[in-house]
Amino acid sequence: MFKNLMVYRLGPDWSATVAQIDQALASARFAECGATQARSSGWVAPRGEEHGAFIEAINGQWLLQLMVEQKVVPGSVIKRQVDALAAQVEKQTGRKPGKKQRNELKDQALLDLLPMAFTKRATVKVWIAPADRLLVIDAGSQSRADEVLTALTQALPGLSAQLINTARSPAACMAEWLVSGEPPAGFTIDRDCELKAADGEKPVVRYARHALDIAEIREHILAGKQPTRLALTWQGRVSFMLTEALLVKKIAFLDGVFESGSGQESFDADAAIATGELAPMIGDLLDALGGEQVMGDAAPTGTPEVVVQAATHSLPPWESAPG
Repeated sequence: MFKNLMVYRLGPDWSATVAQIDQALASARFAECGATQARSSGWVAPRGEEHGAFIEAINGQWLLQLMVEQKVVPGSVIKRQVDALAAQVEKQTGRKPGKKQRNELKDQALLDLLPMAFTKRATVKVWIAPADRLLVIDAGSQSRADEVLTALTQALPGLSAQLINTARSPAACMAEWLVSGEPPAGFTIDRDCELKAADGEKPVVRYARHALDIAEIREHILAGKQPTRLALTWQGRVSFMLTEALLVKKIAFLDGVFESGSGQESFDADAAIATGELAPMIGDLLDALGGEQVMGDAAPTGTPEVVVQAATHSLPPWESAPG
């Protein structure tokens, strides 16, 4: 049901009923791109039903879904059309179009091609936990999350949300977990991670399906590389990839998690189980990162000296830290 999580804290002043939200989203429902429209977005029924509600309330959790449609015109096709238009201009005027005119021809070429372009669609799930005042967007990038948040604030007047920051940076915490071999309570370290240096060339080391309790990783961290991604599992039930930006990606519910949902309608059961698992997981993850940072407070990020000290102390007696 969810593949990625970007977690926001809802502003304290916003409130709305399910009926009010449904009515507001209905007025901003999805409509296909027009003939010369490159992109369109709007709200659709989370169940996928043509005339379904625009918000589903299940076990106190609210589910919404944004549809994004985009017309695809390859750059090579646009270039050919611009070249053809430029050739016409040269034939009529006796001179080649300059840079400014070619830019204008590019806009014209795109308008000419859009009515013939193929379209691609993507949906983005949105989960509101009103009791916890959390907003969760199933987006794999900040730009897509920003698009969804903009659509939400336009449809729901007064709604505001801030991306949650933690008291400690995910990179510093992930480094400590790797060098000590001790993940936070309730979590286990899996077999994928990415380490990146902060220098000009930004060298990157990636491990995929590889044991991470090895001296080589500690040496990379001692040398100044910081984890940017780390695969974790929560309570043996949900696996995911944590990034340095506090984005939870590649969520997978492990065997047995959804077995208790048989007997209910599939959508309701899946939604109830998924949110029931992810809500406490989010809470435990925020706790593992030092808790939510209060606005105005400085966030301790774990200085390189602290990480180096932890890494040095974690080396077994038969290993030595690189000089």
